[in-house]
Amino acid sequence: MSKQIQPPEGLRPAGASEKREEEILQDPAKADYMSGRQYYSQGEYTQAAMAFHNALRGFEEQGDDQGVANASDRLGDVCLAREEYGMALDHYQRAFDICLKEEDIFSQAALNKKRAVAFRRLGKLERALDILLDLFDHHAETRNPKGTVEILEVIAEVYLEQGDGQKAADALRTIAGIHRNFKHARLAEEFEQRARAVEQVQ
Repeated sequence: MSKQIQPPEGLRPAGASEKREEEILQDPAKADYMSGRQYYSQGEYTQAAMAFHNALRGFEEQGDDQGVANASDRLGDVCLAREEYGMALDHYQRAFDICLKEEDIFSQAALNKKRAVAFRRLGKLERALDILLDLFDHHAETRNPKGTVEILEVIAEVYLEQGDGQKAADALRTIAGIHRNFKHARLAEEFEQRARAVEQVQ
């Protein structure tokens, strides 16, 4: 059974008691992390980066891998928002390596979605596609049709960015097939039409 790294939102579980909140605020690393989240949600990325950086250093000193993963993930988010894609990838990779060590496949998948975005924005479409295909496999293995459909849509977009309309159409038809299997006739027809439209452009 894989152990899931606590998600970034998870340092304070939903409905945590006041006592738990006080414990978090008494830990400087966790307090910095919570401040970073607040700054990030307000779009104050410079302050968020400083807070997450301080949190990261604190978690490193404590030997808290979960904290390091969460802070690295959030630093990646800040860099992504600031269009610093190379730095975002470095932070996401650090978090990803910890999740890999912990065999946390769900956190790996969440990080891979962000890594794919960064590679796309850098124009590294092959790297993005490799990650997206891994995500497709993950959703298939975990029997997650909603996740599979979402990833196939992104895969179709990347194929179009590469100028490969036929592969994009194939991805859209796969989505149509999934919807047909679940008796979603309207959605199946919508994706079938999108596939035909993509083929006509070529």
